[in-house]
Amino acid sequence: MCADADVQKMQENRKKREDMCMQKNDTVVVEITDIGVNGEGIGKIDGYTLFIKDAVIGDVAEVKVIKAKKNYGYARLINVLEPSNSRVEPKCPFARKCGGCQIQEMSYEKQLEFKERKVRGNLERIGGFSSELLECTKEPIIGMETPFYYRNKAQFPFGTDKEGNPVTGFYAGRTHDIIANTNCILGAAVNEHILESILDFMKKYKIRSYDEKTGTGLFRHVLLRYGFTTKEIMVCFVVNKDKADKSGEWFPHQKELVEELAKIDGMTSITASPNTKRTNVIMGDTFEVLWGQGYITDYIGSVKYQISPLSFYQVNPVQTEKLYSQALEYAGLKGDETVWDLYCGIGTISLFLAQKAKQVYGVEIVPPAIDDARENALLNGIENAQFFVGKSEEILPKYYKDYEEQHGGEKAHADVIVVDPPRKGCDAELLETILKMQPERIVYVSCDSATLARDLKILCEGAQEDEKTAGYQIEKWRAVDQFPMTTHVETVCLLSREKVDGYVNVDLDANKIVSKSKTGTATYKEIKEYINDKYGFTVSSLNIAQIKDKCGLDKRKNYNKGAEGHKVPACPEKKEKAILDAFEHFGLV
Repeated sequence: MCADADVQKMQENRKKREDMCMQKNDTVVVEITDIGVNGEGIGKIDGYTLFIKDAVIGDVAEVKVIKAKKNYGYARLINVLEPSNSRVEPKCPFARKCGGCQIQEMSYEKQLEFKERKVRGNLERIGGFSSELLECTKEPIIGMETPFYYRNKAQFPFGTDKEGNPVTGFYAGRTHDIIANTNCILGAAVNEHILESILDFMKKYKIRSYDEKTGTGLFRHVLLRYGFTTKEIMVCFVVNKDKADKSGEWFPHQKELVEELAKIDGMTSITASPNTKRTNVIMGDTFEVLWGQGYITDYIGSVKYQISPLSFYQVNPVQTEKLYSQALEYAGLKGDETVWDLYCGIGTISLFLAQKAKQVYGVEIVPPAIDDARENALLNGIENAQFFVGKSEEILPKYYKDYEEQHGGEKAHADVIVVDPPRKGCDAELLETILKMQPERIVYVSCDSATLARDLKILCEGAQEDEKTAGYQIEKWRAVDQFPMTTHVETVCLLSREKVDGYVNVDLDANKIVSKSKTGTATYKEIKEYINDKYGFTVSSLNIAQIKDKCGLDKRKNYNKGAEGHKVPACPEKKEKAILDAFEHFGLV
């Protein structure tokens, strides 16, 4: 039991902590010393952490506490007393109010630093990968030369202002309150003209905006797509209606609006999508062509795609080409590979890969997306891409099981597997099947670095009953800024297989080797070259450092250590024996 003095001391410390706790509506001055994962500024007052939206690292700001917890709280920015060197004047006057841009007041250079650090932090904290390993394998983040007007897709909700006039724009952060703005600096420049034409039409003919609270009103959203290469434009009205009326119209005076929009240069597709569900889902399940055709076309590199209102298609074509080119480079295709592309959507990555692979298999759960993928393959004359409808976590395990049964126990194999999952990441059964198939390389494209880190940890640990099923190691990783001015970031990562299908006959045991006075010397580079020349495979600096640690040799600091409480992939036995042989060769042991 604790002594009375100890109990009293604990109570005093607790009281001190409680006294330091902020209260709602407190106003304080704080220096912003860090940035949170959602782009919020982080400052501390006597150890108490405050998260402040719109604050930039380096700011000294006056803030008001709006929510207070025991050890942390949230505050609203009142006034920037000393602006950070990284603070810039936002290009959009609605930047702080609108929920579309979270970090527009941060210099673009600082945005890139923040995003790369966000990815790296998740890989280290969640994945358990060492700082040294991540530094060795990192490639610089890919940013944009012009980080504005990059979106080829935008969905604008309709609402009504206090005077009863129709408005459109984007929702304020964490609300469904519309910030009226037709000139979003992230979208295509032509959007403003289209939106103003629609609002004029609604006002003229008294077309009511949808009201979420009552479920009444006609116009819910309008979807705009723009082909950056083809200059083709799509307009899709999301209407609170099950079907067209007897005249075939989805809304009154439909002909007048369609004719007005059709005059715009590049207009290619005008459609309507019915949606009467009282949910936050924007699009309906179907659409009907009002004018032109039901799709636009655009290119990523040399590959042409048809894009319907319901198609998933990356919103930043400039960066998408860079992202997919990076994925293709990491795949290392020479022309004779079999590749699986999981969560393939409309085949955007699949068709990119098919240009250099022998055979590509794409899997996607959404049937219309697979229809689009097959159409896109035909459109481009690509015959070595095959597509399957279904969940990746069901299709691939079933394929693996069926292949084994149909081939007398032979295991299915893929040379390369590419995954581009939704934010939730990959299913556990899918990751298990990928490990069983033992592709030479895995290319993981991710829109959420937290689930990426979780999945990479599983793939790199490679825990399987079969001792010949090894895990993977990170070879390279790179962040790609798909969404400037926002906190979102894409990541592409290359994993290579740790092969254990044979062992080097070197009779050495690191655990029996004692540290000696070293008469020999060798650089990491020399050790790697020796092993590559003698054994025909490569070892990493991390591997060498791990074995140096076992032998009691000096090594580069932290090469064999992960974040506290986390593991890093162990050096495979074959590589350990080869490294020990190199140590002996160079007189290190």
